[in-house]
Amino acid sequence: DPPETAEPEPVLPKLHIEGRYLKNEQGKTIHLHGFAQTYSPFFNQDAWNNYDVAGCLRYNKMLIDGIMAAGWKMNFVRMHMDPYWSDDTSKPSVRYEGHERFSSTRFKKYLDEVFIPMAAYANEKGLYVVFRPPGVSPHKIAVGDDYNMFLEEVWSIVSAHPKIKNNTGIMFELANEPVDILGPDGTYAGSGQGHFDQMKTFCQRIVNKIRANATNIVWVPGLGYQSSFSGFAYNPVEGTNIGYAVHAYPGWYGSDTEEASVELGRTMGGGYESFQRGWNAQVKPIADIAPVMVTEMDWAPAKYEASWGKSFTGTVGGPGFGANFKYIADMTGNVSWLLFTECNRLAAFKNTPGIPGQYTFLNDPEACPWPIYHWFAEYAAGVSGDGAELQGLALFDIDENLQILTGGERYLITMAIFADGSSRPVTGETRFQISDASIVEIDEHGVMRALKDGTTVVTASYTSPGNVTKSVTVSVHATSFPLTAAMFNPSIFEEGSFQEDTQTLITGQYGFGGWWYNKGIDLSGEKYLIAELGNDNDSGVSFRLFDENNYWSQAAIYDFGDKRRVVVDLQNMYKKVGEQQVSLDPSHLFIIGFWSTGNKPIIIRQVYLSDSPN
Repeated sequence: DPPETAEPEPVLPKLHIEGRYLKNEQGKTIHLHGFAQTYSPFFNQDAWNNYDVAGCLRYNKMLIDGIMAAGWKMNFVRMHMDPYWSDDTSKPSVRYEGHERFSSTRFKKYLDEVFIPMAAYANEKGLYVVFRPPGVSPHKIAVGDDYNMFLEEVWSIVSAHPKIKNNTGIMFELANEPVDILGPDGTYAGSGQGHFDQMKTFCQRIVNKIRANATNIVWVPGLGYQSSFSGFAYNPVEGTNIGYAVHAYPGWYGSDTEEASVELGRTMGGGYESFQRGWNAQVKPIADIAPVMVTEMDWAPAKYEASWGKSFTGTVGGPGFGANFKYIADMTGNVSWLLFTECNRLAAFKNTPGIPGQYTFLNDPEACPWPIYHWFAEYAAGVSGDGAELQGLALFDIDENLQILTGGERYLITMAIFADGSSRPVTGETRFQISDASIVEIDEHGVMRALKDGTTVVTASYTSPGNVTKSVTVSVHATSFPLTAAMFNPSIFEEGSFQEDTQTLITGQYGFGGWWYNKGIDLSGEKYLIAELGNDNDSGVSFRLFDENNYWSQAAIYDFGDKRRVVVDLQNMYKKVGEQQVSLDPSHLFIIGFWSTGNKPIIIRQVYLSDSPN
């Protein structure tokens, strides 16, 4: 074991975690922005080889110098303690960057010779360091398995080292991209509370080893390649100075991508809203209680072959990955993040605009380096690009009238428009006034939720740093059963279609179309709900209501048969659960609509509430 020595003198200001924020000693919230570096010939452009320590240090210090000289405003680096150094090459390789041939002797040697010198150099350059352990997680892990024990060993060695222990400039990311863990039911999965309870235990064992030695900040990975964190909100890893390490790539969280990602698949998502909803489901639960650091993220059009993620910057609120990622991170309020572009590319960056039609990876505004270079500069300067006078305020993709589904929500994005033609989102700095707050509510993130049917006027106001105030007003109409193409979903299950002018639904085979109230609709104060068709049907049409936010839960079912009208007594609804008749709760209905065997037109005359069944 290393000899006991005095703790290292801090080179960088001490940081700590307080609630959901990373803070300095003055109590100011800190957001770190950075890059990643790894130490092997393959990832270092074969600039050195044969375990050449001096060559590795020389090349990677040169890259850090080059990145700083290029003008990047960074304040942290994720350092991979690459298994190139710790692998016992006399043993067979089991998998890519696997832990199976880890040598603690080699690791200790090169921790001293490579990783600590690089961390010290980064700290001297003003960069906090986040150490990543050697290699990548196996696809399947379990509490107490050999990978769990490997991580306990690695972090015991690292956290006990006198040059690392309690070093305020060095933090730990516990593992890289766990996918599935063995749950209490004997299955491997990356979601579900039982599996997260096991992941908490898996990570707690490692944290306990670290805390026996040191107080360094720890970043805990999630499941699903570090995309899945919701279960941690109910059973977080215990202790002080603990945040969570997230990965984010195009195609993940419902975000837009040109090509399906290798890990999580999916192609073009739904622009901003589907990305935000995915983030809210998978990351927001833990970001609500602890800080988050995105330790892998990039994007670029596929033609450049220069990024893991294949997408484009796009626009806030619209299609694309990059601009929406930044907006979501900014609005979350406690997200530190990096770009995963290789260091040699970052060092070669020139802050000279490219020529349309002749763009390169480094100067194309639709690839990650160009916009991030300027975003990081804005973060570092503490400015938001408000050099010109404020001329107006707009709500993205909304005109003076907005229809919203009662029990649903809409993400409002306010855009400040400046005299020089530029614009930027200012949702977090916007004040919202509502003429009738019983109809809708709007939170500090601009999320508007419709509480009941009715019309209200929303006024959004923003005051610029130059003390100029602009406002925009919209009339909001909340309704429960709109038969419009924008608000009727014909594809809740299977692919269907809806023709607004004729109010005609065609479901997919055994499909379902209707309304999905993602926050639930309360009909407990109503008596009857009536659905009427405008044609006879021969596709087994039924009207269904769900009191769980899950299409695969049981529903109250009302068959039309040879009739064109069904009446739902809202105070006496039942669903069949197993062999039991179970009362359906009208105070929180999530899905209402029409099921059919499919591919036949169903004309929906009207769906309405009534005090009378007649």
